[in-house]
Amino acid sequence: MKKDIHPNYREVVFWDLSSDHKFITRSTIQTNETIEWEDGKQYPVYKVEVSSQSHPFYTGKNVLVDTAGRVDKFMKRYGKK
Repeated sequence: MKKDIHPNYREVVFWDLSSDHKFITRSTIQTNETIEWEDGKQYPVYKVEVSSQSHPFYTGKNVLVDTAGRVDKFMKRYGKK
């Protein structure tokens, strides 16, 4: 393999903000924040809005996730007046 062309592949903590669930996996994603994990080590952290712990397909719950105000925008435009 060529040197210095591959991204940094390391362990990263993914933090689901809607369910406050955290898990470690390996990734090449670039982050600026770090978090101390249960083993006492510092890991880069990447915050996500939806993961398998909060997605309605995996949880079986119908949860409305509206982070950009799409529902309010729709209701303004097409809602009952």
